[in-house]
Amino acid sequence: MKKVLFATTALIATAGMAAAEVKISGYGRFGLDWNEANEGAPTPAVGATVSDADETNLTSRFRLTFDASTETDGGVTVGGRIRAQAENRDGAQGAASWSSPQFHVAYGGLRVNVGNIWGAIDSAPGLYLNTTSVGTGIDGMGFNSLAIKGAGFDTFTSAGVGRGGVEAIYSAGGFTGHISYSKQNDTVTNAAGVITSNAGEERTAIMLNYSFGDYFVTGAYQASDNGATGVTTGGQTVELNDELAFFAFGADFGQYGATLQYAQTEQADGVTLAGEAEIGAASTLIAWVSNTDSNRVDTDTTTAGIQDGVNDGTAFGINYEYDLGGGVTFVAGYVNTAADDNDNSVQAGLHFSF
Repeated sequence: MKKVLFATTALIATAGMAAAEVKISGYGRFGLDWNEANEGAPTPAVGATVSDADETNLTSRFRLTFDASTETDGGVTVGGRIRAQAENRDGAQGAASWSSPQFHVAYGGLRVNVGNIWGAIDSAPGLYLNTTSVGTGIDGMGFNSLAIKGAGFDTFTSAGVGRGGVEAIYSAGGFTGHISYSKQNDTVTNAAGVITSNAGEERTAIMLNYSFGDYFVTGAYQASDNGATGVTTGGQTVELNDELAFFAFGADFGQYGATLQYAQTEQADGVTLAGEAEIGAASTLIAWVSNTDSNRVDTDTTTAGIQDGVNDGTAFGINYEYDLGGGVTFVAGYVNTAADDNDNSVQAGLHFSF
């Protein structure tokens, strides 16, 4: 029964209809999360209430991904993807959610996605760690290993509608090119609902990657219009998601690997170096260090409408994974962020995929 319900691939065919491929995949993860930043009761503003999280909590997520596709007589693949997810972090039960759909048309080395797109920046090789969470620990632990600081970019999301857009990905040999575009709806309102006309943010991004032998090199860039704004040093107001540049270079020598990434945003410059080592037949150790040079001053954090502040300084982390077989992995991670206080966190638990 288990194999029937969670088969990696199922072929469904009816008379007069082309065979369709349906795939159900996903993962579950659960463990303990100790976060020093949760220490001490927060002080709420007058008339406000806040959640006083414990230092030690459960962290968990269960995700199901449904992919379906079919092929025309001319060899063109047409398909779609949708995802369901529920999670728990810092003692707060996250609501179960369904993603909006992603549709695709593919032929040869070209694929076009419409809807809940992946995003050119988010798809850049070298941006994330080669771990089960693509970050540190069970749930990524804030993804402090990313060199990109203080800017948003498109990514496939399980939390409802997402941004919505279109993207084209082309691969041939060791080359991959990826262009994505998204736009949020404009906001108008009034008749006592206030807000009178806010233009929706537009994002256009491109990513180019080339792999040769044991090496790869990646470059990516994003332009944004009508996005979140902030004040940088010198009083200049900038669009925080605009002029995002990312570069990465990496090598994989089998037992060992390394990645160097650099990112520049309107808010900060970041550099991350990550190293990976396979220990024995089942263990993998990844360590990283990330330095951030912020363009903002402390008073920027009080400016209305801006994103969270970016801390100057150096963050580092280490992730250990042991393959238990059957798709089950033991994961443990430690992160020290660039914050001045309460900057340590530790996680340990199990991750299983199917």
